[in-house]
Amino acid sequence: MKDFSETIPNVTPFEFHVSDDVLENIRNRVATYPWHEMPDDGGWDYGTNMEYLKELCAYWVDGFDWRAQETRLNSFSHFKTPVDGIDMHFIHEQGSGTNPMPLMISHGWPGSVAEFFDLIEPLAHPERFGGDIQDAFTVITPSLPGFGFSGRPPRPYGPRKMASVISSLMTDVLGFESYLAQGGDWGGAVCSWLGYDHAPAFFAPSIVDPRR
Repeated sequence: MKDFSETIPNVTPFEFHVSDDVLENIRNRVATYPWHEMPDDGGWDYGTNMEYLKELCAYWVDGFDWRAQETRLNSFSHFKTPVDGIDMHFIHEQGSGTNPMPLMISHGWPGSVAEFFDLIEPLAHPERFGGDIQDAFTVITPSLPGFGFSGRPPRPYGPRKMASVISSLMTDVLGFESYLAQGGDWGGAVCSWLGYDHAPAFFAPSIVDPRR
């Protein structure tokens, strides 16, 4: 099968890998953090409970398997492309069936595309989970500008400007004439501006089904 990125100019595959040196440096910094410099534990009155934070850091040092998470991350098809001066990252999962509906899902703050790891396959391939193949979506999951693997904007972007960048990604770069969008938290605000500024390319699913 021809690689998705070969069909669209300026879209390149992306794979994430952190070097052993970087991981070891982070692990050592967490393991040797000078807890004695912190104030006496005040429960949750002064921020994060100190004993809870120590347990969490101990898990990062001794229990968390970064390579396993990295492998899961890279099990999806990731890409990057320049949009409005920003190196935008996104996951692209081509849906099953003859006419999968394009669906853009956007994460919140301070989240990432990892929020959707359990949703992408069921949305794109419902027949694998007992659903109807004709209900499949082609799922596009971008990292919001300045978040995750997407590039840093030249100045702070609010949700309206983020919506403009994502609209360009969906229509100008990926070539969708229309699509659905969903977002939670900050992504919800982005989707609201998509509907306000970029109709009719953006459709709210409760209003219209562009396949009909």
